[in-house]
Amino acid sequence: MLSKNIEVALNNQIRIEAESSQIYLSMACWAEVNGLEGIAQFMYAQSDEERAHMLKLIKYVNERGGHAQITDLKAPKSSYDTFQNMFEELYKHEIFVSNSINELVHITFSEKDYATHNFLQWYVAEQIEEEATAKSILDKINLIGDDKGGLYLFDRDIQQVAVASAAAAAATK
Repeated sequence: MLSKNIEVALNNQIRIEAESSQIYLSMACWAEVNGLEGIAQFMYAQSDEERAHMLKLIKYVNERGGHAQITDLKAPKSSYDTFQNMFEELYKHEIFVSNSINELVHITFSEKDYATHNFLQWYVAEQIEEEATAKSILDKINLIGDDKGGLYLFDRDIQQVAVASAAAAAATK
């Protein structure tokens, strides 16, 4: 059984995961209308992944005797100055999500809810991977600079990352 405090904290994380999905969906739309098909595909996959993270939390809360809450979401930004700026925001957002997960883990530890603490370890590991991926992409973008040929190759390469990521996700279901 979840304490009220942990239930509230988990419901806050559900909202954060839902907003993350919306942010990445908005980024996908921006990339798509700007001719960045590979980036759009990557961001659509990221959006789906965040929704899956949200659903995992919802099921956990409900299975542990809590009541998952679906709340209003803050509307995401709909345009970006550059694709580099968009990925900088993605990286900052992943750091924000990591901090939120870490705070949630701290709450479960302080309340001695070891079942939830254990459940959240998957999210801790996932955030390490998400931050590393975002940082790696940003590093590549910084190497490209204003080179249009480099942007074309990057867009094509990140599409392969999205396809590989989708295949890996399908294999773990």
